[in-house]
Amino acid sequence: MATPTPSPLRVLTGITTSGTPHLGNYVGSIRHSVRQSVAPGVETFFFLADYHALIKVNDPALVQRSTLEIAASWLACGLDPERVTFYRQSDIPEIPELTWFLTCVTGKGLLNRAHAYKASVDKNVAKGEDPDADVSAGLFMYPVLMGADILMFNAHQVPVGRDQIQHIEMARDMGQHFNHLYGEHFTLPEALIDDAVATLPGLDGRKMSKSYGNTIPLFAPRAQLQKQIASIVTDSRAPGEPKDTEGSALFQIYQAFADAEETEALRRAFAEGIGWGDAKQVLFERIDREIAPMRERYEALMKDPTRIEQTLLAGAAKARRLSQPFMGRLRHAVGLRDLGAQQQTGARKAAKVARPSFKQYRERDGQFHFKLLDARGETLLQSLAFASPQEAGRAIALLQQQGGAALAVLAGQLEMLSAEQSQAAAEVLDALAEGAEK
Repeated sequence: MATPTPSPLRVLTGITTSGTPHLGNYVGSIRHSVRQSVAPGVETFFFLADYHALIKVNDPALVQRSTLEIAASWLACGLDPERVTFYRQSDIPEIPELTWFLTCVTGKGLLNRAHAYKASVDKNVAKGEDPDADVSAGLFMYPVLMGADILMFNAHQVPVGRDQIQHIEMARDMGQHFNHLYGEHFTLPEALIDDAVATLPGLDGRKMSKSYGNTIPLFAPRAQLQKQIASIVTDSRAPGEPKDTEGSALFQIYQAFADAEETEALRRAFAEGIGWGDAKQVLFERIDREIAPMRERYEALMKDPTRIEQTLLAGAAKARRLSQPFMGRLRHAVGLRDLGAQQQTGARKAAKVARPSFKQYRERDGQFHFKLLDARGETLLQSLAFASPQEAGRAIALLQQQGGAALAVLAGQLEMLSAEQSQAAAEVLDALAEGAEK
């Protein structure tokens, strides 16, 4: 059976819940990701990586506050939880369970090569300290948790910066090793790099980053935004003197928000000697024009954290319709099984349950449904409603072709199964798919 290939294309984005979102986060990730989330033929997953935050943040109030601010920021910027799967990592208990499964198939040598761990070791060695001084097991195991985040939902693509490509490659290694040992369960992900996404300089000209303390908060009040933009470092050229756009943090930030015509107008103004104070005012007005409507939505969301909590829990329920049955099959694959299952499986084979049948039918409301029946006529799974018989037929065809792997793909179109029911249905579907290949 081939590696399961979710259809449509699945793209998964993790959002670390540490710190307050700033303009660099907006132009470097949020704006582009929100736009891409509505692309046709793409199924998108966004999760708040609060387990990851615990590796470097040990202030509970800060973790909670940051989770709230970041969730509110993405929602204010237009992320639609009805069109995407938006959830909090810690609301998916299957993720830490999968992390352990992957831990058991991942070589320590692979983790020794992780960039973050190596950087910590090199820093300690340079200071003459023990190589692992102050290195937590959480930091060392970080790539495995990230691998579980990705592999749990069989993502095809993961948008990352170039410094994160290694983590995607490691997730591929883990998935490949698990597949080799236990059968084809995981789609092997690809890193998605978009070089067109802007990287903003901060107040001092270096890359805008919390680690440098040179950020401009995304939803700072209007007066604070204006004050911070006024503090951007510029050179000493006076009004009337031509100014260079090359290397100008002010111009680069403006360019990330402006269209081509606006950018060219400011370029001419630089050449004509615009004063720095006037240039900063132009920048402030352009940013505020884009941010102000979102700031209003953000402030409303921050005043209603219960609404955000409900949104995240609804997203988690949506995500777990995939993760629960998938984890049931993974548990079975590694041998964590019902001790009576072997006898039951033998009985099913004797009854030729490996040849199930699909029954497609139309209800009085005009909607179409199907059931999967075993040889005894017992229902193994039941679909939800389809608008046409063609749609129901396509779902049946996918189950016949991909076997049990298709259960995760079609989870939103099937009545929820328990882990045991999912395991039984998967066994029958796998046998059906294997029989079709012969």
